[in-house]
Amino acid sequence: MSAQPEQETPGHGSLMLRRVAIDTYRENVAYLHRDCAVYRAEGFQALSKVEVRANGQRILATLNVVDDASIVGCNQLGVSEDAFAQLDVPDGHPASVSQAEPAESIPALFRKINGERLTRADFHAIVGDIAQHRYSKIELTAFVVASNRSELDREEVFFLTEAMVASGRKLDWHESLVVDKHCIGGIPGNRTSMLVVPIVAAYGLVFPKTSSRAITSPAGTADTMEVLATVELPFDRLTEIVRTHKGCLAWGGTANLSPADDVLISVERPLALDSPGQMVASILSKKIAAGATHLVLDIPIGPTAKVRSMPEAQRLRRLFEYVAQRLHLSLDVVITDGRQPVGQGVGPVLEARDVMRVLENHPDAPNDLRQKSLRLAGRLIECSPDVRGGDGFGIARDILDSGRALAQMQAIIEAQGSHDFDHHHPALGALTLEVTAAQAGVVTGIDNLQIAQIARLAGAPKVQGAGVDLCAKLGDEVRAGDALYHVHASYPADLEFARQACLRFNGFSLGHADQVPHVFVEF
Repeated sequence: MSAQPEQETPGHGSLMLRRVAIDTYRENVAYLHRDCAVYRAEGFQALSKVEVRANGQRILATLNVVDDASIVGCNQLGVSEDAFAQLDVPDGHPASVSQAEPAESIPALFRKINGERLTRADFHAIVGDIAQHRYSKIELTAFVVASNRSELDREEVFFLTEAMVASGRKLDWHESLVVDKHCIGGIPGNRTSMLVVPIVAAYGLVFPKTSSRAITSPAGTADTMEVLATVELPFDRLTEIVRTHKGCLAWGGTANLSPADDVLISVERPLALDSPGQMVASILSKKIAAGATHLVLDIPIGPTAKVRSMPEAQRLRRLFEYVAQRLHLSLDVVITDGRQPVGQGVGPVLEARDVMRVLENHPDAPNDLRQKSLRLAGRLIECSPDVRGGDGFGIARDILDSGRALAQMQAIIEAQGSHDFDHHHPALGALTLEVTAAQAGVVTGIDNLQIAQIARLAGAPKVQGAGVDLCAKLGDEVRAGDALYHVHASYPADLEFARQACLRFNGFSLGHADQVPHVFVEF
């Protein structure tokens, strides 16, 4: 939670604050020495919730107990990086710690654990406590698992989404039409947002695109955009860029949009839980909080995508549409081809190269990325009352072909703070591995999950120049020894991790042309 200003009363429990340089990933953690007088007097236990006060600010934190005075001394109160940033006081500042009151929503949590259906008030109470960091990681995990096991019904998903919107800031752009685009994820490459934003903004629609960083993928939109420009922008600067250039491509962490979602994600991702209800609440709460009035949602389907079949995609579509309608968000769901990565590169620098090639209409630009981006941009342009249905694609293509999209992207990059990047000679990891076909045949399958894993093992997204550069796609004929892709890394250990993964399974299946899987998609 954001630190809360509060009148501080000096006295028992005063310690010196110490910044403990540990990234606890969206969890406030406090550290006390086992021999600390306050620890003994208060009867604290490890993993209990405590309230930390400093300079009129207070935060809730999970207590860890240490025995090493080099970490935290007996007269010190250590706090993790997240907690220290929220308190916003210097190292060594006086601070106090006390037992925290239990979260008021815990009885509702227990009812959900028992499989009961919760009310709107229950969800608002739970989400409010989560946003205020009143839940421990154990309690958060219990809520996520319980919601996943006894699947939320559609009204519960609406209640959860509504509560998540209410837990943070909601932006108002004072425009009747504010557009956004989102993909449910799971497809490497697929950097369509970085093309859709400049195309749609060049048309004149307001498109404030705030994106997340990668958690389990080789690159998120924010990671790739950061190759080109600054993405961590003060909120006032972000709004100024949108008002001037109609769009932005920024990291959403500074805007405090649906903060409970960020906390829940810190538990969902390590558990690999992504239930339909939690997915819908996460995506729609962020978009509504960002001020969007119209959203185009991309649901890719394929053998190794998040959604594997058309019936599953249609069920998810109906759930998204129900919640969006209840929250007065105009939603256009499109079901797309998720059989393989989109584009050629997988990893921040490689994906940024692909984006710039498409914007420049370069002959080597990946056509699948270009076509998908144009169709998504066209659907958003058709949100305008001045555009007849079906005309959006042609308008988007004209904007891209004419160079207007490139000019718009360059203006956004300059406004956000341009980074030195030459997409004609991208700074890729100097260590390379060529993965080749063991036999002749037709590419009949590309495993999205394995390609993403290999790119991550090579160092992406932390190492911007690391990743996988594809040489073949579905339906391509290859001969024995032909390159399927190149792996780029900057460190020998990373390259070796990727090499071992490739030896186990390189992600490609070869066979006959009639074995290439087909999926029915909308484009």
